[in-house]
Amino acid sequence: MAISDEPQLLQNASILLRRRPSATSVNGLFDLSSTVEGESSGEELVKDSSSSDDSVSGDQNIDGNPDQNRVNNVPAIQFTYRPSVPAHRKIKESPLSSDNIFRQSHAGLFNLCIVVLVAVNSRLIIENIMKYGWLIKTGFWFSSKSLRDWPLFMCCLSLAIFPLVAFIVEKLAQQKCIYEPIAILLHIIITATAILYPILVILRCDSAFVSGVTLMLLSCIVWLKLVSYAHTNYDLRALANSIEKGEALPSTLNMDYPYDVSFKSLTYFMVAPTLCYQPRYPRTPFIRKGWVLRQFIKLIIFTGVMGFIIEQYINPIVQNSQHPFEGNLLYAIERVLKLSVPNLYVWLCMFYCFFHLWLNILAELLRFGDREFYKDWWNARTLEEYWRMWNMPVHKWMIRHLYFPCLRSGIPKGAAVLIAFLVSALFHELCIAVPCHIFKLWAFSGIIFQVPLVLITNYLQNKFSNSMVGNMFFWFSFCILGQPMCVLLYYHDLMNRKSKLDQS
Repeated sequence: MAISDEPQLLQNASILLRRRPSATSVNGLFDLSSTVEGESSGEELVKDSSSSDDSVSGDQNIDGNPDQNRVNNVPAIQFTYRPSVPAHRKIKESPLSSDNIFRQSHAGLFNLCIVVLVAVNSRLIIENIMKYGWLIKTGFWFSSKSLRDWPLFMCCLSLAIFPLVAFIVEKLAQQKCIYEPIAILLHIIITATAILYPILVILRCDSAFVSGVTLMLLSCIVWLKLVSYAHTNYDLRALANSIEKGEALPSTLNMDYPYDVSFKSLTYFMVAPTLCYQPRYPRTPFIRKGWVLRQFIKLIIFTGVMGFIIEQYINPIVQNSQHPFEGNLLYAIERVLKLSVPNLYVWLCMFYCFFHLWLNILAELLRFGDREFYKDWWNARTLEEYWRMWNMPVHKWMIRHLYFPCLRSGIPKGAAVLIAFLVSALFHELCIAVPCHIFKLWAFSGIIFQVPLVLITNYLQNKFSNSMVGNMFFWFSFCILGQPMCVLLYYHDLMNRKSKLDQS
């Protein structure tokens, strides 16, 4: 490449040597209207001067006159970026100015934040262990009660009966052995039993908290999947009947698959990382076994980190606190703020472990193609955006089986949103209150309280459209204030319940 480029370099240098600055050209040095090309050419010549010198010196005999080559090379350095050339040619903003900050890459600052977080938290961990010792105990996770939780384990295994019964109902409805209202009634009974049966088992058994939460989460997932299975097959059956009658379907309706009740598709759906049923899903061509192993190792590591934070930080803080509504207000605020940081770490670890690691591991093993389990909810400027992005499986289920059916039934949009929040609040309350055997509606109230916060953050976003005020309000209200308050409320109610049981 040096040989092929040498004639052009020599020609450019000769042109610069022969060029004589005139009055016009001297004045042109200060003409800021034609600066873009001059600025780039000067900088490029400076950057390329060393490479040009190397190529020329290596090929001095190309024209048989080395002295002439050296003379031709001189102007490329002498006439580049002279003191008379303007150094300031454009109106430019500083990288951290308000008009320019979001156009810059902040990868280096992000790395700095990671380094600072690691250093600060490492010091805090060492200081905590030196001051309080090793506080991790297995009683919170696996106590003597865990060995007696066999009713919950058997209940968990028996949940597989409900999809089987739902499949039988759908098969009978497909073959027109039962009428449509009968099929709907049977599905209502199946889904209601699938959620009420685990609740009764947990309330009858004095089980460990983690065992109860696990069973309730599985029960809620089964319930959501059964509703989607029944609702989707009902819609497919209605479309198939319309086609049989020769009715015209809307052109916007995309029938990707025919109506067919298959046990194989139901089995895949019940274990797939989705809550929305369809007979076929996008599939990946193969399983990346090495990738699965790496994600599983990450899952173990971050689960351990989450347990360490809970046992070493959160438990001592809540044990040394008072009920937020029964003690000193300033002391309660101090406890909430002190609990907010470790609680936020646990919540982020939980999100990463479940929504990223576990769901992607499950999707890879099942070759499930659509892996949009979450979006960039951390950039949400309103609480409405957050609820649309942080849990995509539940969001898609809400949109598909609750929100738009309400709109098609003539319910106003605001009322449909409120119904969606009511359903979400109910399931949050069930997943926490039932294992705790406490029904104070703290989780329910926390979710319902999101409705006015949605209106507030929407107002802030409209008023300050070019700022992240709504995003900061979201982080403060949801993660710094709301979650630590719920943790303290449920903990003290749980301790009060245990003390009453011990006294009785």
